[in-house]
Amino acid sequence: MKSLSTSVLFVALLLSFSCKQKAKTESTPEPTPLAVKVKGAEVAYASDSTNLKGYIAFDENNKDKRPGILIIHEWWGHNDYVRERADMLAELGYTALAVDMYGDGKQAEHPDDAGKFAMSVMSNLPEAKARFNAAVALLKQHESVDSEKIAAIGYCFGGSVALTMANSGADLDAVAAFHSGVSLPVMPTKDLKAQVLVCNGADDPFISAESITAFTSAMDSIGAKYEYISYPGVKHSFTSKEADANGEKFQLPLEYNVEADQKSWASLQELLDRVF
Repeated sequence: MKSLSTSVLFVALLLSFSCKQKAKTESTPEPTPLAVKVKGAEVAYASDSTNLKGYIAFDENNKDKRPGILIIHEWWGHNDYVRERADMLAELGYTALAVDMYGDGKQAEHPDDAGKFAMSVMSNLPEAKARFNAAVALLKQHESVDSEKIAAIGYCFGGSVALTMANSGADLDAVAAFHSGVSLPVMPTKDLKAQVLVCNGADDPFISAESITAFTSAMDSIGAKYEYISYPGVKHSFTSKEADANGEKFQLPLEYNVEADQKSWASLQELLDRVF
């Protein structure tokens, strides 16, 4: 009888301990994810003939591999604006490299200089590709980047560069161009691998209706996956808050448009979510 009582007591204690352990396990909260902490840093790299100065941004609290995004600057050169966009992409969970297509981080103070800088790149495609590929290599080597998932976006001149590189067969998953010309030194061919987004203002005098027709016809002819968005009443440089001041200063048809800026950024996120 004593043995039976001891056994019953042992079982009761065991059940009590098990229930407490289960309750403890069930009540243990999940670890709180770390807040996004964007780290940005200047980086030096080079093509065979040109020293280049970029800026890379990523969430240092995220230890997982993630897609890498190249950002190509407007014709003004590698400035604070393109770095801000890199930070914005880092906040979304990507690693972003704001590239330098002019060399030594060179910037233009006047449209005449900007035009000369841009033309020097677009008229020398072998060197343009070398600078672009140097940026791609740098991005792929970063510890946070999944080297199999790479995209490129660009603004104005930078959009034309991104589209041209993609049309030339660059191994990119996605390309997005904002207030970008589409009359390109290399038009779409079967070498295009990327899904493409182009966001332009319908009232942008720098982008002719004929060039849009030629571009979309070429994309259609190769069965490309793309979206061309035209915002009514929107002018050139609509994503840049400096556009109005620059437009007034240099008598150019530039104008920031908050609605088009937000809508185009949302379309970019949809593209990246779809591709990656």
